[in-house]
Amino acid sequence: MSTGTVRFQRVLRTSPEKVYRAFLDADAMVKWLPPHGFTGKVHQIDVRVGGTYKMSFTNFTSGHSHSFGGEYLELVPNEKIRHTDVFDDPNLPGQMETTITLKQVSCGTEVNIVQSGIPAVIPTEACCLGWQESLQLLALLVEPEIPG
Repeated sequence: MSTGTVRFQRVLRTSPEKVYRAFLDADAMVKWLPPHGFTGKVHQIDVRVGGTYKMSFTNFTSGHSHSFGGEYLELVPNEKIRHTDVFDDPNLPGQMETTITLKQVSCGTEVNIVQSGIPAVIPTEACCLGWQESLQLLALLVEPEIPG
C-alpha cells in the first residue's frame, strides 16, 4: 500500500537550465541524488516523455543495494519534470510519482518537489531526511560557477 507524500521547496543560486539538467543527466544524478552514505548508479536512461530510467543506490557501509526505475510522464525544458518511480523490491510495492517544478526567481531558481505514493513501509520522515541530504548535494553541484 502506497500512502506517503513529501514536499520540498528550495532556492538554488543558479539557473533553471542547470537544475533541470542535473535531474536528467546520468553523471549528475549519481553525484547528487543518493543520500549521504550511499553511492548511485544509473543503469539506463531515456529522457523523453514515455522514456524510462533505471538506477540503484548502494549502502556504502553494508553493500546492500536497492534498485528502482520509472517513466517520464512530463518534461517541460527548464520548468517541469514529472516521472514515476517503482522499486524492484516486492516489499516496497506501489508506484510513486515525483513532480519537480522550477521557477526563475531574483536570486536563482525556486525548486518545488512533490513525491507521492511512497510505500507505507518507508517512514515519510526517513524519506524527508534522504531528500534533504540529496538537495544539499544538488546545491553543491549546481551552485558553483566554474569557468569552462
